[in-house]
Amino acid sequence: MEIELSALEARVLGAFIEKELTTPDYYPLSPNALTNACNQKSNRNPVMQLEEAEVLDAVDSLRKKGLAMQSQDAGSRVVKFRHILREKLYLDEHELAILAELLLRGPQTSGELRSRADRMARFEDLTKLDETLQELIDKEPSLVVKLPRQTGRKEHRYMHLLSGPIDEEELSQPPAVITTGHSSSIATLEEEVKQLKEELAELKEEVKSFLKQFE
Repeated sequence: MEIELSALEARVLGAFIEKELTTPDYYPLSPNALTNACNQKSNRNPVMQLEEAEVLDAVDSLRKKGLAMQSQDAGSRVVKFRHILREKLYLDEHELAILAELLLRGPQTSGELRSRADRMARFEDLTKLDETLQELIDKEPSLVVKLPRQTGRKEHRYMHLLSGPIDEEELSQPPAVITTGHSSSIATLEEEVKQLKEELAELKEEVKSFLKQFE
C-alpha cells in the first residue's frame, strides 16, 4: 500500500499512535485533545502551533486515505477519531511505537529510538529494536529507511517513508516552529497587549508622581 503523508498528516498520525499506546483510557481522541497532542512541546520535532480546523482537515485527509476513522462512544455527543494504521499495514505495537517516534521527531539513531519508543512498547534490548527496524525496512513497500551516516556521526539514523522519498538536504536543515497565519496573528496581538500593559503601567507611575505634588 503506497502512502504519502503531508507534514501535518504525519504529525496527526504520530499523535494518534502515541496516545493510543501511552494513554489508552483517553483514546480515541476528541478534536481538542488531538490538537493539543499535535502542538505538544515535548517529544516533538519540529514544534507545531496548529489550529483545530487544520488538524481536522488533516484527519479528513487521513480518513480519505483509509488511515483514520471517526469513533463515537454510545451516548456521547463528542465526536472522536482514531487511526487504523495497525489494521491497514498489519503492524504490532513495537512497529507502531517506532513509526510514531519517527513521525513525531524525524530521523533518529537506533539508540535514540529505543530510549524514546520504550514508553510506548517495551524493548528488552537494542537487539529487539534493531530487529523491529529491519522488519519495517523489509516491508513491501518499505516503511523505514536507513540513512547514510552523516559527517561527524558514529551511528546511522533511520527515517520513516510514509511521506515519500527522503530529501537529505531538507533533513539537514535546523528544526523550526511551524505556525499558521492565524497563530501568527495571535502572537502579534499578544505582543501588542504586552506593550499596552507596559505603557499603562508607566502612565500610572506618571499620574502617581503628579498627584504627589499636591499632597
